[in-house]
Amino acid sequence: MSTVWTNLSGLEFSQRYVNAEGIRTRVIEAGNGEGDPLIFLHGTGGHAEAYSRNIKEHAKHFKVYVIDFVGHGYSDKPDVPYTIPVYADHVLKFMDALGIQKAHLSGESLGGWVSAWLAIHHQHRVAKLVLNTAGGLIADPKVMERLRTLTRQAVEQPTREFIKIRLEFLMLSKTSVTDELIDIRYEIYSQPEMRKAVENILVLQEMEVRVKNMLSEEDLAKITAPTFVIWTSHDPTAGIEVGERFAKAIPNARMKVIENAGHWPQYEQANEFNELHINFLNEGDR
Repeated sequence: MSTVWTNLSGLEFSQRYVNAEGIRTRVIEAGNGEGDPLIFLHGTGGHAEAYSRNIKEHAKHFKVYVIDFVGHGYSDKPDVPYTIPVYADHVLKFMDALGIQKAHLSGESLGGWVSAWLAIHHQHRVAKLVLNTAGGLIADPKVMERLRTLTRQAVEQPTREFIKIRLEFLMLSKTSVTDELIDIRYEIYSQPEMRKAVENILVLQEMEVRVKNMLSEEDLAKITAPTFVIWTSHDPTAGIEVGERFAKAIPNARMKVIENAGHWPQYEQANEFNELHINFLNEGDR
């Protein structure tokens, strides 16, 4: 099983912090400055390592940025509810801090929700859009309760066993949850400020808040960026029909279902994901 380090071996990259208008934002950065900017955005409770198996291949074509969302990973955790506009504003501030006028956005789960919101409300900032098992279109009480329970358990009692259980929720195969991945998330969840941050993270799993932030087909119809919807055969948060709703609502969007993966196809089926993703982003005029 590959590790984060072996995935990045031989690659010139940096891990640094960017001041996004007062939000100290962790970013892993790689690639030639001549390539189009590509920003990867992780899911709820996640962090940049979710894309450790994708950075190297994409850096051959793009200027790659993988950030920790506000409230997540090693980025700052201000004490405010993290709603979709808050996340989106953080991404825009990050882009502004680096002088990025327009970027490809690729988001998984929460990251897809935020990416779609930006493509609706800030069309001029989004070149191409990839929605990877994206959230925001449905509100399933059972899934929401499962996410709340597992995430709180992993943060409030940050043992490796609870963190393993939280990570296994994301994967089709439990063998995808490596000891290294558990250790990385253990260090993140053990930060003292995470206990407060997790309550702000989980507001989107409260029905009243979630409904106010949800995407509608009418919203999605406003997206002008070329869009690729990636779903999986075994996503634990939403069935393939939800991906089909995204693809149908967004003008000229295409969709691909990746087999033998759960909620992290970019991790469990990295080779297929990388090929599909790079081919889409490289198509036509960029």
